[in-house]
Amino acid sequence: MADAATDHATIRKWAEAHGGKPAAVDRTHKGGDTGILRIMFPKSKQSEHGALVEISRDEFFRQFDESRLALLYEKDGLFNKIIGRDTMERHEHGDHHASRHEKR
Repeated sequence: MADAATDHATIRKWAEAHGGKPAAVDRTHKGGDTGILRIMFPKSKQSEHGALVEISRDEFFRQFDESRLALLYEKDGLFNKIIGRDTMERHEHGDHHASRHEKR
């Protein structure tokens, strides 16, 4: 089962423990726009990071908070998904399919 977090220290600790780096989708990272956030795992063969660009933690967390995002992740694996905090709240209240119902 996945956990959800908004706390910067928790997210940073999990990402660093798995070799994760703050990133944005390259095609959306233009000018002053951070774009779509992701966590990339450069050393993982299973991680698709060719379309990602590494960004600073400050830029990542600034956009993360401004967009009211949360990280859904598995403590012992690389699975992660950046979701809205409203989706996280539904997930915490037992709707474990909440991320499938997100508005895009």
